[in-house]
Amino acid sequence: MAQGPWFYCLKHHTVEDRDGCAERHRLGPYATREEAEHALQSVAEREEQLNAEDRAWKDGD
Repeated sequence: MAQGPWFYCLKHHTVEDRDGCAERHRLGPYATREEAEHALQSVAEREEQLNAEDRAWKDGD
């Protein structure tokens, strides 16, 4: 059984171990397979938070 680190492959939309696709096609590394499975959700949440912080900074809040 493969062990981490784990990566989310943007090319194949799958979770891979270190022997997967080229780095340019991957997000990670993640400590667990479950974290890698939720990579796209994590990226979207971080992007949403960063955009909110940018808006607050621009508005002077």
